[in-house]
Amino acid sequence: MFKKIIFIIFCALLGFVFLVSGFTKGGFPFSFSSPIEPFEYTFVDLGIGNWQLAPFIARLLIGLEFFIGLLLIFNIKLKKVAYKLGIFTLTIFCIYLILLMMFSGNKGNCGCFGQVFVMTPFWALIKNIGMLLILVVLYKFHAGWDNKIATVFFWVTLVSSLALPFIWNPVELSYSEAYLNKPDNNYKIELDSLYAHASLNAPPKSLSQGKQIIVFLSLTCPHCRIAANKIRIIHKRNPNIPFYFVLNGNIKNLTPFFENTHTEDIPHCMLVGGKPINYFVYLAGTNMPAIYMVNNSVVEHDVNYIDLDQGEIEKWLAK
Repeated sequence: MFKKIIFIIFCALLGFVFLVSGFTKGGFPFSFSSPIEPFEYTFVDLGIGNWQLAPFIARLLIGLEFFIGLLLIFNIKLKKVAYKLGIFTLTIFCIYLILLMMFSGNKGNCGCFGQVFVMTPFWALIKNIGMLLILVVLYKFHAGWDNKIATVFFWVTLVSSLALPFIWNPVELSYSEAYLNKPDNNYKIELDSLYAHASLNAPPKSLSQGKQIIVFLSLTCPHCRIAANKIRIIHKRNPNIPFYFVLNGNIKNLTPFFENTHTEDIPHCMLVGGKPINYFVYLAGTNMPAIYMVNNSVVEHDVNYIDLDQGEIEKWLAK
């Protein structure tokens, strides 16, 4: 009896971890839930889906984590479903983390718990291996419950878990097609102050010529990091898109910014505030991040990072 209680407790603890994992990166309108976009971008980066398919994959996987977590917490259909799904999911996560360390090193946040609990890929891998070992032991010694009531709970949990991420955070299907159809902004951006006051790297005079995408980012702004991660993936998929980062903040925050976003190969400079004029705010405004699609120093489109769409950018560049 004591062993059974121990197994039930371990099962519930594992289920709680799955629930926390799904919740913290699911973009729910509560505290301790991060924006869902970085999780969506992961699938585009891995080549599993495109920009339109990734939001669906992300929500289905979050729903799967909820489903596994609830089955484990309530000890329902463990051997038939919960253990197998848990082992499969954790194995996929482990493979992803190993590849991430191989190609990007053990730096930045793995994203397992969104932006709420920062964890390097190595420690996330250790966590997942530990959970896998516990699941294997539980599979051998603890069967849980499997009866008519458990079957009803199983189906209700399956449907509600998979539906919840879509209900709380619906997928926007039309924004990326429409955002470039907004009226043109058509105002000149005065880049002379950037050339005169930027540091770290000298901005190229070519920014004033032709079509450029100038992105103003604060090194400590969480939404700026999300935007930078999205731009990194777009840049990776099409290196010919002319992105340029103008960064603001303390130089000591530059390394953590690059460790999180892996955007050090995108051309960039630093622009800090000055007196009596804050040069960065003068160019970027007060809302971060600021993404300007510029044509011969004229801002044609001011795009929200969520609306930023690779296909629409490429159409704009080809005009």
